[in-house]
Amino acid sequence: MDELIDIVTKEGQATGKVAPKSEIHLKGHYHNTAHLWLYTKTGEILLAQRSYKKAICPGMWDVSVAGHVDAGETIEAAVLRETQEELSLTLSENDLQKIGVFPCFQSYDSGIQDNEFHHTFLAELHVPISNLIPQAEEVEALQLVSIETFRSLLADSENNSYFVPSNRAYYLKVLEAIARSL
Repeated sequence: MDELIDIVTKEGQATGKVAPKSEIHLKGHYHNTAHLWLYTKTGEILLAQRSYKKAICPGMWDVSVAGHVDAGETIEAAVLRETQEELSLTLSENDLQKIGVFPCFQSYDSGIQDNEFHHTFLAELHVPISNLIPQAEEVEALQLVSIETFRSLLADSENNSYFVPSNRAYYLKVLEAIARSL
């Protein structure tokens, strides 16, 4: 089923227009996504490996949870819904700490034009990783890495095919925010 997504302006303002996700990516409409980075008190970050079935960056390691904001849905409701769908983890709005909105405008060889505003949140992971149930269509695998390991992998991201290469600056901002939260 093709989700309906709210279209926003290049500045991220609501337009009142809605389109199916397939059209959003085909025509390059600007839209909102919700991102959640989960971390532990000991400074580990939960990374999700994108499913090999994904059209964009299959098999790459990325944000703990991410998804499109459905038409009429709040950003917070979207991040909570996506967390439940992708990890079978229930959180509340009180668990979320918003760290910013990050524009990410990309075009891919497949013809996908992905003009997104990543509304990004942090939350502490209070359960063992073994309690999480990844959604197979979205998540191939999960792992916890230390901030130091994340930085090391990121420093060589142009060569190691580990992270989504275009997201390096975004990842660095997220790492800074997680370090401040510990």
